Amino acid sequence: MGGIFGVVSKSDCVSDLYYGTDYHFHLGTRRGGMAVKNSREIKRSIHSIENNYFRSKFESDLPKFQGNQGIGVISDYDAQPLVVGSHLGAFAIVTVGRINNMAELEQKAFSHRRHFTETAGGEINPTEMVAMLICGEASFEEGIRSVQDVVQGSCSLLLMTEDGVYAARDRLGRTPIVIGKKEGAYAAASESCAFANLGYGIERFLGPGETVLLTADGYEQRLSAGSDMQVCAFLWVYYGYPASEYEGINVEYVRNRCGAALARNDDAVIDCVAGIPDSGIGHAIGYANEKKTPYVRPFVKYTPTWSRSFMPQKQSLRDLVAKMKLIAIRRLIEGKKILFCEDSIVRGTQLKDNIQILFEYGAAEVHMRPACPTLIFPCDFLNFSTSRSTLDLASRKAIHELERGDDKHLGEYATAGSERNSAMVEQIRRQLRLTSLKYQRLDDLVEAIGLPGEKLCTHCWDGSSYF
Repeated sequence: MGGIFGVVSKSDCVSDLYYGTDYHFHLGTRRGGMAVKNSREIKRSIHSIENNYFRSKFESDLPKFQGNQGIGVISDYDAQPLVVGSHLGAFAIVTVGRINNMAELEQKAFSHRRHFTETAGGEINPTEMVAMLICGEASFEEGIRSVQDVVQGSCSLLLMTEDGVYAARDRLGRTPIVIGKKEGAYAAASESCAFANLGYGIERFLGPGETVLLTADGYEQRLSAGSDMQVCAFLWVYYGYPASEYEGINVEYVRNRCGAALARNDDAVIDCVAGIPDSGIGHAIGYANEKKTPYVRPFVKYTPTWSRSFMPQKQSLRDLVAKMKLIAIRRLIEGKKILFCEDSIVRGTQLKDNIQILFEYGAAEVHMRPACPTLIFPCDFLNFSTSRSTLDLASRKAIHELERGDDKHLGEYATAGSERNSAMVEQIRRQLRLTSLKYQRLDDLVEAIGLPGEKLCTHCWDGSSYF
């Protein structure tokens, strides 16, 4: 998915930029980058974060950075930030999102004899495409509006310019941007959790399509917010850090409510409740509190040396990380009927290995309660589940087996309680060798978040899209 952080300060901003960007590390998989502007120049640095942590990669770069403005990014795809010279002046840019119509935009650019320099593996860097679109207009504001108008998918961005840092949220607000303030400095971030330990208070969340210009003295709206919003609901379920808020709604609070909703609709007879670390924990606490059932930790995560399991690009390495970082505690497992809450089931292969370990350690029963419905449709708007084939999704694999390759009934499979939905869930349960499996209902998830359903993107569960 990726995350961005920008700051403008009356004093040197490098420390805030370094730690603020690091607080977005959980959102990206591939590269991190920072750029800092002073009165003489813009300096940048980009490193791979596939096999190491952001801070360790960038700590040695800090002495070369000095300035009052900075932008940083944790990226799951392209190398950023980019530094661009243009008729608008020199600027640096970072982006978060996904451009679905890249081929169309490339051909249009080539027809106007434009060229691109940031290519890798024969593909054009999406952030350079966004920079090109901005440079095609008479002002930064017009350029940002052009990006919002022509990009199909989503694009939130930060622009570091001579006048300050522009923060622009994508047209339908699929990804968040929050503004923070402390004495002598203003900041913009994807994750509000980046602010607290740096001394920033939350000023407000940008609306969909809204653009502001940050300076050390304040911020000014340059493009107004639109009325339509489709913020990604999966932020609260999985991507977001527990201490963060989106639209003023805390992530951990929502996860507790999701777990409580699962409990209210459940009649499983169990001894204890547990969460698959990390994001399953908040859901499990909510379940346990609602059911007044003991919460235990039969799995603990070894974090000192093992990274997040979704970071490596190779699936075999992701599976290895997922296996090695979770350590089972036999004393809490043997003879127990355990119910686990998990944020979601994507492929199910890692989960299947964990379940096998539980039974090997003597679990009497293992029940699974994902905090969201079955993921049936690959994300069209963010870089989630896009590198996998559709059949890699546990739900689509089950549907393929039940329908012998026919996908014409996907709507029925996405409808909770329908005959086909029940058959799909049972097929997944058998594949994972669970005692029972029950997914969250979409209406309960929407209620747990607390926003009107039409303001949430739920495409990966029900296939709905806003056009």
